Amino acid sequence: MELFNSKIKKSFENLPLPIRVRPEKLEDFVGQTHLLGDGKPLRKIIESDRIPSMVFYGPPGCGKTALAMIIANITKKKFVSLNAVTSTTSDVRDVLKEARELLKLEGKGTILFLDEISHFNKLQQDALLKDVEEGTITLICATVHNPYFYINTPLLSRCLIFEFKPLSEEEIKKIIERVLKDKRGFGNYKIKITRDAIEYICKKSQGDARKALNTLEFCVLTTEKGKDGYILVDQNKIKDVLDKYFIYDRKEDIHYDTISAFIKSMRGSDPDSALYYLAKMILSGEDPRFIARRMLIFASEDIGNADPHALILANACYQAVEVVGMPEAKIILAQVVIYLSTCPKCNSSYIAIENAIKEIKNERMEEVPDHLKGTGYKGAEELGRGIGYKYPHDFEGHYVVQKYRKSEKKFYFPLEIGYESRIKKFLEEIERIKNESKENRDKTENKENKGTT
Repeated sequence: MELFNSKIKKSFENLPLPIRVRPEKLEDFVGQTHLLGDGKPLRKIIESDRIPSMVFYGPPGCGKTALAMIIANITKKKFVSLNAVTSTTSDVRDVLKEARELLKLEGKGTILFLDEISHFNKLQQDALLKDVEEGTITLICATVHNPYFYINTPLLSRCLIFEFKPLSEEEIKKIIERVLKDKRGFGNYKIKITRDAIEYICKKSQGDARKALNTLEFCVLTTEKGKDGYILVDQNKIKDVLDKYFIYDRKEDIHYDTISAFIKSMRGSDPDSALYYLAKMILSGEDPRFIARRMLIFASEDIGNADPHALILANACYQAVEVVGMPEAKIILAQVVIYLSTCPKCNSSYIAIENAIKEIKNERMEEVPDHLKGTGYKGAEELGRGIGYKYPHDFEGHYVVQKYRKSEKKFYFPLEIGYESRIKKFLEEIERIKNESKENRDKTENKENKGTT
């Protein structure tokens, strides 16, 4: 028996630090106070053991799995844990079968915790639907991906969604200090860790407790004891480990959130914030061509003719990034980000094409007038193609009044911003000439009508 217990102890010690020190009670859980603070709905649900099907959604290391394990300790129901990365549909069916039998024979419910549910495809998720709907199982699933994109709508509609947030630096610090005293962690070790080392972990772990604890564990286990028998962990040691981490995974939500913040900062004429998000993307290994493409779109969508040079410069930036490559391309990106951020903003071009598309979708499509139709073929004249077309360059001011469309509905409304103010004045002048021409035509028609009378 002593040998058996020794093996269990050894096996536990070989587990990663974040697993060894997982909290066992709600009172020991750190973070997510918006969900688990006194009187908060999720806390009440867990304490009452009236657990509904739920989705825990949030970034890595924020406590999703840890909270599920606390529920496993509290609940009177049977608790089964699967990981979608390693589990099969057959594994799920086995759990569901046992859950049905347990409910039928003993009247006891089953909670299935499915970690990383986004790794299950549609068919695998559909296998859960009937038993969740009928109450055979209570499903708790965890994911770092946005559940609205990765979980089937019918399954998602039967679950409450709780969004977990990254931990604050103070919360990470609290976890580290507890681990250094906890005998499941490093409570039995002689460790000296500097204050700036702890602060650096808290700052650079990006709210990810798992990342913070893995860093701490690596540093402790790879550092030689000093002459005094203590392991010294300082900021340099921590920095060597943490600086190897990417700031974010380009496949996760934060990739899309960061590019969104980047675009919105340029749109808001805030070059400093735009540069911050640019730096974040560069350090995370983002493809600079992806960044440059988004800047190209931005130049037309959000600046347009308020500064026509913006599109030219954005296109030059894209081509330069292709030719130069990183790391020097970051300078070109930064230059153009500053230019785009400080340009006058105007979305008239974007609104204009959206208006035109809406018109074509919702109304009868107009035919091209005969005088505008192509004439580059034999027989065009016999069909009346191009007859009556007025070539603008043959007229004074290189403009002549003529119909280009049956309807006169407008889609483009230029603003008094940047270069577009010149376009606005030009179009107002065109409108004046049109109105003058119409007045003259009306007068002529009235005279002819009177003469005929």
